Amino acid sequence: MIWFLTLHIAALLIWCATLLYLPPLIAGNYSGAMAVDRQSQHHNSIARFVFTHVATPAALLAIIAGTIVFLINRTLESWLIAKLTLVTGLVIGHTLTGVLILRVEREGDRWLAWRCWLLEAVMAILMVLIIWIVLDKPEHGALL
Repeated sequence: MIWFLTLHIAALLIWCATLLYLPPLIAGNYSGAMAVDRQSQHHNSIARFVFTHVATPAALLAIIAGTIVFLINRTLESWLIAKLTLVTGLVIGHTLTGVLILRVEREGDRWLAWRCWLLEAVMAILMVLIIWIVLDKPEHGALL
C-alpha cells in the first residue's frame, strides 16, 4: 500500500507543478499570437506538449493510484469526501487549461492574461486547500 501512496504523491506533485506552470506558459507563448501565423503554431506549442505528455498522464496516474489507496484502506470519512470534492475542482481546472490552449491556438484571446491569471489563482487555492485537508485530517483516518 505504501508504494501506491508514494506513487500517488509523486504523480500529484508532477500534476500540480504542471498545472501551475501551464497558465504562465500559455500567456507567454501566445501573447504575440495575433501577429504570428497560427498555422505554424497549431499542434506545435510547448503548452500543448506539456499538457498532453506531462500533465494529463500525471493526473491519470495520481487519480488511479489515489483510488487504489482508497480501496485498500476502505476509508470513507468526511475529510476524504471534502478532498475528493476539491480534486474534482482541480480536474475541472485541468480541463479548462486544455480548453484554453485549444481556444488560443484556434482564434486567439484578447483576455488571455486575465484568464491565465484567474486559472492559476483558482488552481493554487484548490491545491492549498487539498494539502490543508490532508494534513489536518483526524488521526483515526490516517492512511499509514
